[in-house]
Amino acid sequence: MEHASGGSFPDLERLERAAKNTFWDFIGCEIVDINEKQVVVAFDIQPHHLNLIGILHGGMHASVIDSAMGIIVMLARPGVSVVTVGLNMNYVAPSSEGRVVVSAELIHSSRKLITAQAYARKENGDLLAFGTGTFRVLDKPIPGS
Repeated sequence: MEHASGGSFPDLERLERAAKNTFWDFIGCEIVDINEKQVVVAFDIQPHHLNLIGILHGGMHASVIDSAMGIIVMLARPGVSVVTVGLNMNYVAPSSEGRVVVSAELIHSSRKLITAQAYARKENGDLLAFGTGTFRVLDKPIPGS
């Protein structure tokens, strides 16, 4: 699959197919841009994304930030399974409508652990939340590969 960077990510097509009818699909995320250093995903805030006081639920931020980091990690280690073993979130500002754009990048990689960071922003660039994640590389192939 070709992306904005001009690079090719054949494993991404398989991941996109696997995401159909999953939580990722339900919450309405889409990949906006991808290259060797960064993944950008986005979603439009919907009523089911809000908490009881009418702002974007912190779990939604955490899910999308974790997912964006997971994509960049999976692309860095194609063909093997990775799982989140640590997620640290910081919530900066509330939002209740509009589009949220999340950018993720790798921070550190070793044989068994990978660390990434991600930032969730409004379309105008205002920071909403950010987080870091640690991912464990498993010695087993991704199901269906």
